[in-house]
Amino acid sequence: MAPPDAPVPAGPAPSSVARVRAGLRRQSNWLQLVHFGAVGASGFVVNTAIYTLCLHVFDLHYLVSAVGAFCVAVTNNFLWNRGWTFRRTRSERGLGVQGARFLLVSVSALLPNLALLAAFVQLGLDELPAQMLAVCLVMPLSFLGNRLWTFD
Repeated sequence: MAPPDAPVPAGPAPSSVARVRAGLRRQSNWLQLVHFGAVGASGFVVNTAIYTLCLHVFDLHYLVSAVGAFCVAVTNNFLWNRGWTFRRTRSERGLGVQGARFLLVSVSALLPNLALLAAFVQLGLDELPAQMLAVCLVMPLSFLGNRLWTFD
């Protein structure tokens, strides 16, 4: 048996599966997911309202409306997630770095959102429900990116 102050030999990094299992056991991660969901719900309302406004009041194309709604909702979500959801896990990175990372993760989720939106509309779904469904489908991608990278 090694003495208590002996260095721990470097071994292989834990596998992704092991990291996921360990993460699922931590109550704080589940609480963050609930907070992220609440922020996401507020962002969903903001996104839907701005999307509807752009689509029906300003008579913009549905994809342009989706991008406009994204810009407003992503700002809402960043501020709430930084200040509430991930406030205890914020690293030493500043607002600018976290904002840039959040935006990159959000744009990475926007691209499949737009592809799904266009596909749903092409399949005959009305633009508003199509957008709502697309936003819901890409939310897990956004959570993982922000949990594992933006606010690590």
